[in-house]
Formats: sequence, structure tokens, C-alpha cells
Amino acid sequence: MGKKNKKKRDEERDEERDEGQAGVATEADNEPLSGKDYDRELKKLHVELVKLQTWVQKKGLKVCIVVEGRDGAGKGGTIKAITERVSPRVFRVIALPAPTEREKSQMYAQRYLPHLPAAGEIVIFDRSWYNRAGVERVMGFCTGKEAREFLKVVPAFEQIMVSSGIILLKYWLEVSPEEQERRLASRINDGRKTWKLSPMDIKSFDRWDEYTEARDEMFAATDTEFAPWYVARSEDKRRVRLNVISHILEHVPYKEVETEKVELPKRKIGRYAPVDYPFKYVAECF
Repeated sequence: MGKKNKKKRDEERDEERDEGQAGVATEADNEPLSGKDYDRELKKLHVELVKLQTWVQKKGLKVCIVVEGRDGAGKGGTIKAITERVSPRVFRVIALPAPTEREKSQMYAQRYLPHLPAAGEIVIFDRSWYNRAGVERVMGFCTGKEAREFLKVVPAFEQIMVSSGIILLKYWLEVSPEEQERRLASRINDGRKTWKLSPMDIKSFDRWDEYTEARDEMFAATDTEFAPWYVARSEDKRRVRLNVISHILEHVPYKEVETEKVELPKRKIGRYAPVDYPFKYVAECF
């Protein structure tokens, strides 16, 4: 039974790795990246992210990363690839729920302020204050006037962030309508992904053009010299994860911090006789 279950898990893992890869190529006509190549390159980048983490802590840097894009663009997977081998106390992921009634009455963006990075932190926003320029505008959660006012003031808001020493990186994950539809459809019948499909995804599915218009106006107003937008093509999930991590490493200056080599000390075992306690073991089904 254990071998069968292990084989099933391996098959599911391979299927998940290959999700979205078959027949997909970037605009540069690249072939889909194999799982083996992806794992090899991701391991190298993870080593560099650990070095970056140590440098950020040592120098007290403040880094803010905004990840935006349409539903199904691969935001969650990209953020997971960034954070899976680093400390959650340094790399903090912020994914705020819908605002409460109290928060709705506050100055817009007020609820994001407490989550901005302090010294030694890298904060990643899985959707951010740019909700107002995207989903809120398209889905009617704010008025057109409110969206326009937001676009007017957000450059000043980000200028204050940058002037205070925050390194601000803004990423837009770009996906085609065909690939987005394929990914959203795959969430319907896959029990591992149903949680990703919200009622909002269904309502917004037929508003591609509205989202495109909102994106274009957002870029025109907020793609500034001090806080530019970086677009990452996300047709190939593996490639976009590697590309975004590489870009972060290029745009946050860091050096490797020399540390003393650690050696495990010798230890003595057997000086204490453990109690013969009737432990309740987890069933070993695998």
C-alpha cells in the first residue's frame, strides 16, 4: 500500500509541475521548461535569496514587492516560489481580505500602511493598494471618480515610500485570455484547486477588455521613474517564477555575508533512560 500511495503522490506532483506547460511557449518561442531544469535553476536562485535575506537583515534594508495581475496569472505560485526557502519573519506575505465596514470609511490605502516593511524586512503584497485601479474599478466596488482620484495620488504615495528608504518593486504578471481560461477551468474539477476559484473570478471572467483598459490607465498614471512597473509574461509558470526571482535579485543590491563555518558538537546520548510511555503514534499509511 505504501508503494502505491508513493507512486500516486509522485504522479500528482509531476502533474502539478506540468500544469499549464504542455504546448505553451513564450513570445520568444521558448520551449516549455522541463521540471528537471526548473528545479535545478530554482535551487540556485533560492541560495541567492537566502544570501539576500541575510544582507537585508544585516543592513536593515526595507523592501516592498507588489505582485499584480489578472485572475489565473500565477501570482500565488510566483510568490510561493519566492518564499518557500526563506524565513517568513523576513519575507512577509500580505494578502488582505475584503475591507471591513470600518476600513471602508478610512482613507484609502490606510489599511496597507501598517504592513509596509520595517528595517530588515521584505514585504510581498499579493494584490495591493492597486486593487482600486483594478478589481474595485472593474467590478463596481468604487466609483469612476474614486478610481481616477486614486491614480492621481498614488505616485505621491509611492514617492514617499521610496524617499523613506523603501526599495519598491512592482510586478504585473501578463497572461493570455486563452491560458487564463484554461487555468480557471482546471480549478473547477480539481479538488486541490477549487479553493482558488472564487465567485469573483466567475463574475470577472467576461470582463477581459475592462481589465485591459484598467491596466493600461493604471500603467499610464503610475509607471514612474522612481517606481516603475515591470511586466513578466506568465504563459509558462516555471519561467515566470525564475524570471521574477532573478529580477528581484538584480534590483535589490546585496552581498554575501561571511559567516563562520558551523560544526555540530559531539554529544553524549544514553545518560537518561526514557520512560516506557504508551505514545499514540500517527498511523503509517505511507
